[in-house]
Amino acid sequence: MTGVVARYEGEWPGEAVFCPACGAELDRAEMYGRERGVCPDCGRIEFRAPQLAAAVLLRDHAGRVLLVERGPGATRSGRWSIPAGYVDYGEDVRDAAARELLEETGLVATIGPPVFVATNFHDPAKVSVCIWFAGTTTDGEAVAGSDASDIGWFALDDLPELAFETDTALIRQLRTGDVV
Repeated sequence: MTGVVARYEGEWPGEAVFCPACGAELDRAEMYGRERGVCPDCGRIEFRAPQLAAAVLLRDHAGRVLLVERGPGATRSGRWSIPAGYVDYGEDVRDAAARELLEETGLVATIGPPVFVATNFHDPAKVSVCIWFAGTTTDGEAVAGSDASDIGWFALDDLPELAFETDTALIRQLRTGDVV
């Protein structure tokens, strides 16, 4: 379904300073392959987890993909991306994909199988793992949502500047037939 798209080799910003369990100031120690916060009082080891995101890959009868132009204030504003967003705590990942698609495009879709999975390192303080699902529109009119500047269908050989390396990797696999 996918290979390694990118790795992040820099410093990880936003590491916890205090223990979320007891409030003590954390010590730093090399554990499980990297430096982590360790509580000297209660022994808790701080493991940071990436956020989960979901995306919907829509293609029309001509094979074009639906992209949204990222609006003002969004990460990489002015560039284009496959409709996606974060999964809320307690929300099913497929429901999140459908919700994000509706919010960003005005379209309702049946969410199909996952077609791509990758880790996004574009913001080291907010690393995410995204699951891209195939989708089939069932209702709605394609209009840019409140967090998008524009929306459009694009041929794989005539794309605007994409916002994320992971979307670029998915498009590359679409071109080679590794994703349908």
